[in-house]
Amino acid sequence: MSAAEPRRRGRPAGARSGDPATRERILAAARTEFSERGYDKASIRGIAKAAGVDAALVHHYFGPKDQVFEAAVELVFAPALDLPDVVARSAAGDMGERLTRFFLGIWENPVSRQPLLAVVRSAVANETAAAVFRRLVTVQLLRRVADELEGGDRELRAEMAAAQLVGVMMLRYVIRIEPIASADPEQVVAIAAPAVQRHLEPSRD
Repeated sequence: MSAAEPRRRGRPAGARSGDPATRERILAAARTEFSERGYDKASIRGIAKAAGVDAALVHHYFGPKDQVFEAAVELVFAPALDLPDVVARSAAGDMGERLTRFFLGIWENPVSRQPLLAVVRSAVANETAAAVFRRLVTVQLLRRVADELEGGDRELRAEMAAAQLVGVMMLRYVIRIEPIASADPEQVVAIAAPAVQRHLEPSRD
């Protein structure tokens, strides 16, 4: 292409269109941008600048901002995608403990906790971010957990168990209310797991 020839509309600039390293660099920049600025203040231009690419390339890979956010959330969410396997390996009587210990383990790890905090804060503050987060949680986790349960109202019971765990995580890691914020993880598991287990068990009526 000569210097005088105009660039074709929609062709991204700054990096090759099929380069996996470029895609991962954009995702890393997006995760940082959403973490530091939140969903509302994050921008495609800011993500592109941090990744060292043209904004058109971000659109080329991921589309508008909500889709960039969803791709970044999926990356952050990766450790939680093992949850259905944890449930499948659980006996009926210890599923609550396994789930509680699994979730607590993800949040106790600083590497996974920081991006999760950013995702949760964005979801709480912005309805578009909340819709993306809700869709991922529903499709990737809750429905797959519900499929492993027996009895009626499986999806509702899975959601009630998740609500119990989300409440613990919000108080411990986001709002940081004492004494739960500094309680020993084993103590948290011992107290929370029986409640989670009750939600997972089918009604005896």
